[in-house]
Amino acid sequence: MAQQRIDGATQRTALTLQADLVVVGSGPAGSAVAREAALAGARVVVVEAGRWLRPDEFALSAFDSMAGYYRAMGAQVVLGRAPMPYVQGKMVGGSSPINGAICWRLPQDVHSAWVAADPGLAQALPWPVLEALTDAIEQRLNVAPTDQAVAGAKNLLMARGAEAMGLEHRPIRRNVQGCEGLGRCLQGCPKGRKLSVDATLLADAEAAGALVLSATEIDGIEVERGRAVAVVGRSDGGARVRVVARRAVVVAASAIQSPVLLLQSGLTHGPVGQNLQCHPGVSLSGTFAEPVRMWQGATQGHEVIGLRDQGLKFEALGFDLAILASRLPGFGRPFARELAAMAHQLDWGVAVRAQARGRVRRWAGRTLVTYSPTAQDVAQFRKGLRVLGEMMLAAGARHVALGVRGAPVRTERVADLHAFERDGPTSPAAYTAAITHMFSTCKMGSDPRYSVVGPDFAHHAVRGLYIADSSVFPTHLGVNPQIAITAIATLCARRAVGRPLDAAWLTARAGHPLPLESTP
Repeated sequence: MAQQRIDGATQRTALTLQADLVVVGSGPAGSAVAREAALAGARVVVVEAGRWLRPDEFALSAFDSMAGYYRAMGAQVVLGRAPMPYVQGKMVGGSSPINGAICWRLPQDVHSAWVAADPGLAQALPWPVLEALTDAIEQRLNVAPTDQAVAGAKNLLMARGAEAMGLEHRPIRRNVQGCEGLGRCLQGCPKGRKLSVDATLLADAEAAGALVLSATEIDGIEVERGRAVAVVGRSDGGARVRVVARRAVVVAASAIQSPVLLLQSGLTHGPVGQNLQCHPGVSLSGTFAEPVRMWQGATQGHEVIGLRDQGLKFEALGFDLAILASRLPGFGRPFARELAAMAHQLDWGVAVRAQARGRVRRWAGRTLVTYSPTAQDVAQFRKGLRVLGEMMLAAGARHVALGVRGAPVRTERVADLHAFERDGPTSPAAYTAAITHMFSTCKMGSDPRYSVVGPDFAHHAVRGLYIADSSVFPTHLGVNPQIAITAIATLCARRAVGRPLDAAWLTARAGHPLPLESTP
């Protein structure tokens, strides 16, 4: 079937559409729901706030890309004891076209903890079914370890440092095909080598008949007699838009935007917007004798996973020249010297599975996100930076820079790193941290008093309303969630269309990227 698209930027007159399922959001969750529902025979309309972008439209500069296709120009900040930025893509495909392409399966220990805390989730999120779904999704997205030929120095040096310290490490598994190591994942691959969901799962949904309405911000869910019947919003062209849902509304707009949409619609049941969990990250830089050119090679191609059970996961980072220059210290001639040596500098980061809980709310017509790392989280920052520093020195760095206010600017001594872990700043405001991977703001659970949706992804108080993204996860994962989101969202789609999953059927169909047959 021919692709069906409506560009909201050119939609200037009122528009009403009809669908069996309307899906709000086209990121990994929304695209997975649309694909599964369309393949099951449902008429699907996907509404996305951002626009379609072709690979040749992706900007070289990170600042230009943030201005063009990040939500709020990449300037969203959580408020608390230490204000921290968080970034979200605003385009068809959500953040998947501009993420690091990192792919992790849902860890079984995390799934087991969910079920232990709420036994009702055992049947709602059956492990064999999730595994079968994940196999099929990984095949569709061509998930594979980073090829050493395109890894670049920043990734190979992390492997060297981790090996010297005896830490378990591996090339990052990524959803790419024919990667050339251009280092532009965070701006969007100009060659289209990243198999983001707009080019895969959503393309499959379109081929099966789904319609995509882009550049249209949904700002309300209509409820009649206790049932969700439509969504309403405004196109970038200025038109009011209404999409009627004969069967279900599926919200898949992210752990920030999904609770915001519910709150704007007056749907305040349960802890909507509460329980925000995430992986705050801190990073460290090092200077090497030889040029390492961190802007070259796979953007994020290597990770250290030996301390994942302690809530720490380490990743190589890749920035464009403008971002890297903005992180250099000093001004005037000292800054010029730093700039001249930029090719010799690397940044690596650590994501922390934090204890803190935050909140998303609406205040004075704006989205307000609050979150403050706990004392234990800050201790994890210190430990993570110490390990990063030791790895970088073991990999051959001349010296490392912690980037922490109140700590030594640079050191080449492991003893200084251990002293920092023990006695370093305890205030989160001393650290340059950023928020990644947000979860749990529309939490799933068996008890309506403590959750927003039930084990079937259906809203506890509104019939025909489902939530599919990471906001329903009972907790954060400690790892990159893209693949887990798509697998769990596929389960949501099958609940919404009334077709229970069958693990044996999924396994048998795993080799087919377009399983047009449906389970009986």
